Amino acid sequence: MIAAVVFDLDGVIVDSEVVWERVRRGYVADHGGRWPDDAQHRLMGMSTPEWAAYLATEFDIAGLDPKAVAEDVVSAMAHEYTRHLPLIDGAAETAHAVAGRWPVAVASSSPPRLIEVVLATIGLDVPWVSSEQVARGKPFPDVYLAAVGRLGLSPAECAAVEDSSNGLRSAHAAGTRVVAVPRPEYPPAPDALALAALTVHDIRELTVERLAAL
Repeated sequence: MIAAVVFDLDGVIVDSEVVWERVRRGYVADHGGRWPDDAQHRLMGMSTPEWAAYLATEFDIAGLDPKAVAEDVVSAMAHEYTRHLPLIDGAAETAHAVAGRWPVAVASSSPPRLIEVVLATIGLDVPWVSSEQVARGKPFPDVYLAAVGRLGLSPAECAAVEDSSNGLRSAHAAGTRVVAVPRPEYPPAPDALALAALTVHDIRELTVERLAAL
């Protein structure tokens, strides 16, 4: 049986990908850049330094300092979250139910500032790791290895709940048992989805009983 559960944040707890896309797309447009059709898929899972550098160099807005890009975009995201935090229906309840049974951690590509806002809003006091705090973002395993380490367990003892291609690959590369909760707006690639030991299409389907059966 599993001994702990590690949740992703964006796309699992909070429906933030559409907000990220709107904010970053607007930022690129405001600076005369070009937003490719697959831009959001490319950016999902990257750490803040990674996506900021990517925006600054690959979206025809060259000349901007990646640190300034990150500060501007994260500040805009924090403003959006202050106005309305787009929690996924049932996600907070599911996370609390799971935390009532096992130790829980969060492994997120969001910056610490946004992770703290989300967890404080839903009242979930658990260890967390941002990919800003590790060497490499998703799809590399670093953030999951760090989160599992905070729980004092091995990856094989943990389940990881993810939605995106890079997140699924990251959790699998870390050695956890992967649970996929794909978002229809940004469906994961078939090869990434195939890495999941369990797939549910609504976070409310992720019951304690289904996790215990892994």
